[in-house]
Amino acid sequence: MAPTPTAPEDPTGSPSGGAPTSTRPLDPALVLPQVDGRHETLDGIRAVAAVMVLLFHVATETGDALAPGVLGGLLASMDLAVPLFFALSGVLLYRPWARAVLDGAPGPRARPYLWRRAVRVFPAYWVVAVTALLVYSREELGSLLYWGEVLTLTFPFDTDPPWLGTGPYGLGQMWSLSVEVSFYLLLPLIALALSLWARRGRTVDARGRRLMIGLALMTALAFGALVPQFYPEAREYMHAWLPRSLGLFAAGMALAVLSEWAWREPGRGGPVRRFCRTVAASPGVCWLVAGAFYVLNATPAAGGRFIGAGDIWSSGLNSATGIGFAFFVLAPAALAPRPTGDPTRLRDPRSWTGGRWMETLLRHRVCQFLARISYGVFLWQFMVLYLWRDFTGQEIFTGSFWLDALPVTLVTVLLAWATFRWVEEPSRRWSRRHTPRFVR
Repeated sequence: MAPTPTAPEDPTGSPSGGAPTSTRPLDPALVLPQVDGRHETLDGIRAVAAVMVLLFHVATETGDALAPGVLGGLLASMDLAVPLFFALSGVLLYRPWARAVLDGAPGPRARPYLWRRAVRVFPAYWVVAVTALLVYSREELGSLLYWGEVLTLTFPFDTDPPWLGTGPYGLGQMWSLSVEVSFYLLLPLIALALSLWARRGRTVDARGRRLMIGLALMTALAFGALVPQFYPEAREYMHAWLPRSLGLFAAGMALAVLSEWAWREPGRGGPVRRFCRTVAASPGVCWLVAGAFYVLNATPAAGGRFIGAGDIWSSGLNSATGIGFAFFVLAPAALAPRPTGDPTRLRDPRSWTGGRWMETLLRHRVCQFLARISYGVFLWQFMVLYLWRDFTGQEIFTGSFWLDALPVTLVTVLLAWATFRWVEEPSRRWSRRHTPRFVR
């Protein structure tokens, strides 16, 4: 947990950044970003992202997201759920390293962190991956290489794969999970590089500025990765590799830095604290800006409707819209103080006043339930979608988005709940009781 500022530095302004209402300092937790414990509002955004990516894949399979016109473009832009997932990983996973750098303290140990990530990702993934291979890849079951690539999430690095699209049938969405795992593996090294650069600053503000400069350079590297993707010839498979997505993770990492920096900034009303309070109090403005990025992503200028489609310029714009969308969706939640009290009911008039509407929606019990099972929703969606289309006899790019979305969503949610209850949670409990000696 971040240290509480001493009394002379306690912010005395109102949560909205206005003039203080009394001379008595307020509790910093009421006006500074939440930096510890369960972050229910960010969990709610994860739930929204999980539903978005599910509906995007349904709309693509029915052809609705590929149709020309406004509706097709808006449906296709639901793939911006992927930038949300990446930025969420950045803000939540990088926070302990950002805290350590700003405090001038040692960072987290890499081995326990990597062990927790492995236990979080692989057990549930293996259940779905083996199911997909047994159902849809029977001709490849004798290939140890095929099994190895799928079970280790390294199949996106196969530049001449035996499958069409972004992965084996039923696992096409897992390219983004491979990117996530690549980020997990490299995060300790990325954090080390940022730390070596930032620790040259003698003050908290100097270290914070250096961290933000380092993350800006990380984003520039992501745009630089477009050059080998398209020159001297196009390599569409590189879209599914980590370098292309570094800017999305950096957007979330920047929010982690700002939230921790605000707790340590000298003075009562420094620029970082003011920025955090202003953004947290303006979710409507932030989400309107995010909506503008969403609409821009829906235009032909941001490339084609398939992953990796387009040229270097449209791909660059696609990356920029993803970064902008993810940052402005997450910022008012990531920089907000810890909510006080239980979630407000939707029927309560107070739910929609004082900028509380975002918190009310994202902390609603439906959102929180979907957040808990969101990983399973992501894992099962293609298997359920393809089995449903096999059952109904639909050809690819045919059918009704609305008629397919309902049964696919219901079955996906049921399987996700079962996976959460009988695979994810037992794996975590086992991990806490049986952490290997070499990890401790």
